[in-house]
Amino acid sequence: MDELELLKRDWQKQDDRYPKLTYNEIYKMILKKSSSIVKWIFIISLLEFAFWTFISFAFKDSESILKFKEYNAENILIPLSIIGYVILAYFFYLFYKNYRSISATDSAKKLMEKILKTRRTVKQYVAFNLIYLFISTFVALGILFKRDDDFASIIDEASANGELFLLYAKTILATLIALGLAIGLILIFYYLIYGILLKRLNRNYKELKKLEA
Repeated sequence: MDELELLKRDWQKQDDRYPKLTYNEIYKMILKKSSSIVKWIFIISLLEFAFWTFISFAFKDSESILKFKEYNAENILIPLSIIGYVILAYFFYLFYKNYRSISATDSAKKLMEKILKTRRTVKQYVAFNLIYLFISTFVALGILFKRDDDFASIIDEASANGELFLLYAKTILATLIALGLAIGLILIFYYLIYGILLKRLNRNYKELKKLEA
């Protein structure tokens, strides 16, 4: 049981041995905890972005990346990357804005609205990352189909043997399986990080509803 729960329990007791907390005192505690949670959501999102940026730079000279650069698909990949960075920057702005707005909230009703808005923003952020990963994977697969010489030879051979559909089906199925595993791992990460923070935020929301009842 955390500090807020202990103090609330004591506040509700009629025994004079316990200090009586006012409505405003409990509200300020919930506000402080909610503000701290939203701040950590903002910080973790920035750390996550920094981590993936570091990974991309660390492996930019790997054999697979260098081979992919030979496809001359910058006209596709650069706009896709720019769109991704712009949308991520927008989410970072929303996280920071949510933190600032919660910190300055002066009523329980407004605080409940800000908590719901923050939860919605986090869910949209997670959904965007997963959708972007899905789209990027299949864009890369399409580039591989069209511009990789080795794969072109495999396609020609499969076409000559009447197995072109089977080749595409196997390739797409293997990609979906790998993508499913990757998304599963990412969801576990998001659940352990953002999910726990959102649960705490949701608990604060429920406490505010009780406080307002």
